[in-house]
Amino acid sequence: MSGASSHLLILGGARSGKSRYAQVRAEALTGELVYLATAQAFDQEMGERIALHRADRGTRWSTVEAPLELAETITACSTLGTVVLVDCLTLWASNLILAERDTDAATEGLVRAVSRARGPVILVANEVGLGIVPDNALARKFRDAAGRINQEMAAAVDEVVMTFAGLPLVLKPKG
Repeated sequence: MSGASSHLLILGGARSGKSRYAQVRAEALTGELVYLATAQAFDQEMGERIALHRADRGTRWSTVEAPLELAETITACSTLGTVVLVDCLTLWASNLILAERDTDAATEGLVRAVSRARGPVILVANEVGLGIVPDNALARKFRDAAGRINQEMAAAVDEVVMTFAGLPLVLKPKG
């Protein structure tokens, strides 16, 4: 990701190393680092996770909470001198579904925002389609929405990387 318009999607399972890999890739770039957080602390455990991640990023990062209005936040934060890291699209999908938002329309807006971003955008998402078919309608709706978001973003970005056990596997090379 050397150019200002280069965008990256990092996929992986839970605890696959995708967020760590995204942070390393972002910190290797020059410019201001902006972390767009989609997680919401609905319980103490999640609050502790969020605090730990924030402390791990350190003072070079600024954090912007974007649980729902992700496209608008990318547009507001993206400049030629800024690297934007979105973590994660899967939690964003959950937030949209629980808020009864149109996930397809929100995804279209996200694709537009990323394609128009003036600086690099790194997006993190879980790959949830490798498991069994969920046994309830809400879980199936979530899995389907997450899969569609991942497909749309993979088509829109310059590079896609899948992480397994902390190791990156390039699925779509840049260039």
